Amino acid sequence: MVKKQGHPTIWIASSGLLVAAVLALSIVPQSMAQGTSATQDQALARFEQVYRFVLRNYVDEVDPDALIEGALTGLLESLDDPHTTYLDTEAMRALTDTTSGEFGGVGMYIAKPAGESEDATHIEVISPIEGTPADRAGLRAGDIIIRVDGASTLGLSSDDVVDMLRGRPGSDVEIRVRRSAQVEFDIVLERAIIRVPTVRWDMIDDQIAFLRIVQFTPYTDDSVEDALATFEAAGYSSMIIDLRSNPGGLLDGVVDVADLFFDDGLIVETRGRVPSENQQFFADDGHQVPRSVDIVVLVDEGSASAAEILAAVMQDRDRALILGRTTYGKGSVQQVRSLGTSGFRITMSRYYTPRGSSIDLVGVEPDVVVVETDLTEDEEAGVARILSENRVGDFVSRVGDPSELQVDAFLNELRSDGITVDDRYVRRLVRVEANRAAGRDQIYDLDFDLVLQAAVEELRAR
Repeated sequence: MVKKQGHPTIWIASSGLLVAAVLALSIVPQSMAQGTSATQDQALARFEQVYRFVLRNYVDEVDPDALIEGALTGLLESLDDPHTTYLDTEAMRALTDTTSGEFGGVGMYIAKPAGESEDATHIEVISPIEGTPADRAGLRAGDIIIRVDGASTLGLSSDDVVDMLRGRPGSDVEIRVRRSAQVEFDIVLERAIIRVPTVRWDMIDDQIAFLRIVQFTPYTDDSVEDALATFEAAGYSSMIIDLRSNPGGLLDGVVDVADLFFDDGLIVETRGRVPSENQQFFADDGHQVPRSVDIVVLVDEGSASAAEILAAVMQDRDRALILGRTTYGKGSVQQVRSLGTSGFRITMSRYYTPRGSSIDLVGVEPDVVVVETDLTEDEEAGVARILSENRVGDFVSRVGDPSELQVDAFLNELRSDGITVDDRYVRRLVRVEANRAAGRDQIYDLDFDLVLQAAVEELRAR
């Protein structure tokens, strides 16, 4: 079987007669072939009866479109799948903006957490987008958003919260974050036009190339090819692929990127209830990265969906060493279907690795576990104060590009205020903010990034 072409765009990083008619026009033909049973006819008739009664008899006049949108929202929510949701006109526009590479907001991917914990009733940060307000403010994968501008996120969908976070560029939004059972803090973010990057690259030394894939779009493979041309010209012999905090993106995008590393064989398989969703994606003949190039792939809990597909195929087919933390565990594939100006996102299949494994709710286990040093509860509380009080931003604004002596003085200042956090962690925050303020584009940070240091050591030892 060859790689499928022309497949609908798939997003991996929502009156009864009217409903039936709209769905009949929008859903794949295979669904219609299943027919409508007598039980389904009765259910639709019951829905129409209630719809018409409410429309005619409710104490206030009701907008029919609002009733239908509410019904569609409830229908998809009943599936108890955080990735399946109704998308109103605004949500459809926002999704189009995101997949096209530019949108307004604070710059983070969010989702409804799985499970039945208290946090599952709010919204979880999958990953901040590199270089955005959320990223610079220190938000990270696993943070729970419990309020936005004072309004609780309890029971809201991720699309509801996206709408709350979006707004006029330059305006502020305040969010309350729960980072652990004991640590909550408020942080103010200034909205901006978010340009979603795809690929960043550089040479670490004469031999080791560094490739950072931020997310997968229709253009990611083109950017990766540009990076590879640079590496080839530099005479590279090994490569680090950084997929940390990569929320995923388009299935076709990751398949095209993986195809650069293999000249045959299975990349990923999707399986669903509808026969057309059962597909296998194979590499084409020829590859751009020689087999002799040693590869280490970096992952963490913010690596999701399409990023996990790339990590899994590199691991299953012994093409790279996977290093870091266990990934997020989003192994389902969604399609977006249009209903005029609105639509819905629905899980149509799950993907399986070349060895036939599903990583949904499990994630990809790294070959070598390397983690940043965990902060203590007191240190987490200290970080919360630093972020909520904008201590790092104020410090850099006050002194400009800080010297080592000035950073030492800043650390002493924090300690005198009762804030105790690992020095290396704070120094890294200062460097990120100083680079941002000075307009420096730092592709990687070998001084403070322990996971990257471990990858470099691994490759130099070979």
